[in-house]
Amino acid sequence: MLPRSLFLSLFFTLISSSLCSSSFQDDPLANFLDQAPGYDPSAYPSFFGTIHDDRNDDFEERFANLKMEYEPEIIDSMRYDQLGTPATLLGEVNVDDYGAEGDGITDDTEAFKKAWKETCSSNVGVLVVPEKKYRLKPITFSGPCKSDFVMLKILGMIVASNDRSDYAKDRRHWLLFNNIKNFIVEGQGTIDGNGKIWWKNSCKINKTQPCTVAPTAVTFRRCENLRVCGLNIKNAQQMHVRFEQSVDVQAFNVMLTAPEDSPNTDGIHVTGSQNVQIISSVIRTGDDCISIVNGSKNVQALDVTCGPGHGISIGSLGEGNSEAFVSNVMVNKAKLIGTTNGVRIKTWQGGSGYAKNIVFQNIIMENVSNPIIIDQNYCDQDTPCEEQDSAVQIKGVVYKNIKGTSASEMAIKFNCSSTFPCQGIVLQDIDLVSYEEDREANSTCMNVMELETRGRVSPTCS
Repeated sequence: MLPRSLFLSLFFTLISSSLCSSSFQDDPLANFLDQAPGYDPSAYPSFFGTIHDDRNDDFEERFANLKMEYEPEIIDSMRYDQLGTPATLLGEVNVDDYGAEGDGITDDTEAFKKAWKETCSSNVGVLVVPEKKYRLKPITFSGPCKSDFVMLKILGMIVASNDRSDYAKDRRHWLLFNNIKNFIVEGQGTIDGNGKIWWKNSCKINKTQPCTVAPTAVTFRRCENLRVCGLNIKNAQQMHVRFEQSVDVQAFNVMLTAPEDSPNTDGIHVTGSQNVQIISSVIRTGDDCISIVNGSKNVQALDVTCGPGHGISIGSLGEGNSEAFVSNVMVNKAKLIGTTNGVRIKTWQGGSGYAKNIVFQNIIMENVSNPIIIDQNYCDQDTPCEEQDSAVQIKGVVYKNIKGTSASEMAIKFNCSSTFPCQGIVLQDIDLVSYEEDREANSTCMNVMELETRGRVSPTCS
């Protein structure tokens, strides 16, 4: 008989690969890009599968073998829907058994805390939220757990308390999952941040209000080997999902929605995390569909539909003269509809560090403002930002096979720093036209070093 720990390890690998994984985890870009003659190959990303520190030394050697040919397999989302879950094999903890009412009115926070304590202290734990409506105040689900594998199975609806005084102790989090390994959050249920009360009190909506933080609906902090599958997360107080200081993360087949005018409601925010995959998901919110910020490395977004919202962003980086480091990012097979930006890199003046080895490819834009944009002079404040010499260095960015319509006159806008210009930018097979038939799409490319074009590029960079 297999030892229990080995059995559970194999079992988690099996079910997580069945529920949430794709076939491109292992070195998908090993043959991504032909090295251009005379071009620095370090401008291109190497691979975005699971990368550990002991493999970093061979990055430069791998660059020489990269090609543009790779087309990752898109997972058939029906595969997930047809699968059963293994919860019944493991034994379940049901929140109703710990006093949850599930009537949408009663505060069920204490029942969820008791149920999580039982789940996390069990040898094998699956926490089930049945098909009812549960109202929760801010709550933290903490690890480490006793079991080698933990699952949260959401079948019903979890709704946030709309009493802002309930968040007095922590205004930054509603549902916080902290320090949990081998963790699956799955189901066809809904998480509702009930954000209207927060939006109307935002300084971006009501100028008489001071600018303060609002809770992120779902935060995963210091989690490892995490899978989030099949959920509907909507109406976040501010951000919908935040992956923070986590490793080996996969979000698959999730839908994130909020009104177009809801302030700061980013879909998925990645910070300080490595080896992150966002796959076959739909994000329609009032801010960035995906935002990738400092400390993030090896991030893939594959088969994502975005809009409305502010597009897919790396940054902002370098605010308040801070250091920022982002590398090895790929956005592949995305569709953006009616967003205020397309694929964007944004950095503040005065920062330092880098954003490098980034690929945006196989992307369709429909009525998108600023479809391709780098802005090293980003300034999101009421007063003008001071001119500063230092900047986050942007280098090694590839745009390939991007087509569609621009809602703005400028379809390509590179507003790079005069002191730290953008380096190693590649435009290949770009076809962006104006959304309005009687207007041409244009481009502007300021302070770009080593700009290379391949194939047909329209509009041309000027």
